[in-house]
Amino acid sequence: MTSPDTRGDREKVVSKLPSWLRQELKVRAVQHGIDMQEAVEAGITAWRGLGSNLSPIDTSGAESFATFLPAEQWSGFRADCKSRGVSLIQGLAQSVQVWLDSHPSPAVKRPEIVRRIVVCNQKGGVGKTAITAGTGEALAEDSTSLVPVRVSKHFAALLDEDDRTNDPLAFEDLPGLGQRVLLVDFDPQGHLTKQLGHEPLPMDGDSLTNHMAGDAKGDLSDLIVPIDGDRFSGRLHLLPACADAFLLDVRLASVRAREAALERALNAVEADYDVILIDCPPSLGLSMDAATYYGRRRPQEVPGNSGVLIVVQAEDSSADAYGLLTSQIEDMRNDLALDVDYLGLVVNHYDARRGYIATSSLQSWMDIKDPRVVGVIGDLKEQKEAVRAKQPLLAYAPRCEQSVALRALAREISK
Repeated sequence: MTSPDTRGDREKVVSKLPSWLRQELKVRAVQHGIDMQEAVEAGITAWRGLGSNLSPIDTSGAESFATFLPAEQWSGFRADCKSRGVSLIQGLAQSVQVWLDSHPSPAVKRPEIVRRIVVCNQKGGVGKTAITAGTGEALAEDSTSLVPVRVSKHFAALLDEDDRTNDPLAFEDLPGLGQRVLLVDFDPQGHLTKQLGHEPLPMDGDSLTNHMAGDAKGDLSDLIVPIDGDRFSGRLHLLPACADAFLLDVRLASVRAREAALERALNAVEADYDVILIDCPPSLGLSMDAATYYGRRRPQEVPGNSGVLIVVQAEDSSADAYGLLTSQIEDMRNDLALDVDYLGLVVNHYDARRGYIATSSLQSWMDIKDPRVVGVIGDLKEQKEAVRAKQPLLAYAPRCEQSVALRALAREISK
């Protein structure tokens, strides 16, 4: 069945495809940055050029499928199907499979140097843990599946209630990023560990603190646990917290080159990951120095591959805390001649219904420009529900506004 297409020399074609084949076509077309109709057109052209028939494809349960093809291609395709003794549905399925076979899923892009993202703010309660977890989850999602991602250009629309041309919640379906991710719970309170359904490490055992202090009792890799879920398929891991981290600053005081203690500890597992995210404690002590040093730009590392991601809220006290944190980072930059990149600001728990304080504060953060705002995450119930359920947010509510925004954040800091 065909109908004219007013967009040019194409006509609308309605046939059928098995749902599994249609989904694979949809994902693969997005991965290669083309429209599905272009993929089908190329597949039909390739199929028609074959010298013999292909093995039949199981088309049982095929459902309606519509696309646009160049004028005359469909009639020529129908004639070829007739001459080869195959149905239109079978011919179309084979054509799609031909295109899929010649356009495999592109390999996931791996960083040359493991990315180290230090999520920080010395003010408690701003949601560093939720941002660490959500960003890591978004980085680790399956690259062969499509997930909804908020279009980041709509940040400005959050501030303009009169701008109805932009939808701040608009999203597009994109492939997951497929990164191998390690979440490091560097906060002795252990919120990240507990929220993801695990228990903190026992005080009488091994811990990250022991490895940093030079008192390791085994391999650091033995402490790492997986975050289960088909969405992450073994790519997302956690290094749990231990309450002994409350003593970290005291123990680091006697450690030689203490600013490099975190790097020395994590060096043993870096080769297993593409990205390591550090959920920092609300502190400006030696542990924050070690985290900042870990996130510095290494030799031959491109700017923005690693660095600090600062979580704030749209209220005044966050601005004071931000000033203290950046002062400490700048001191380390100057004292140790480090290149520490700011990956950006994340305005968390944002709710425009709170009125002028929230909207004016968000505008103030956006006005900073360097570092720039790379994410605005709403204050909604799904995050709290996921914490109560001890599940990753992107597994608990993969299509909620917060999940969509966190995926945009992960991509924004991966450019």
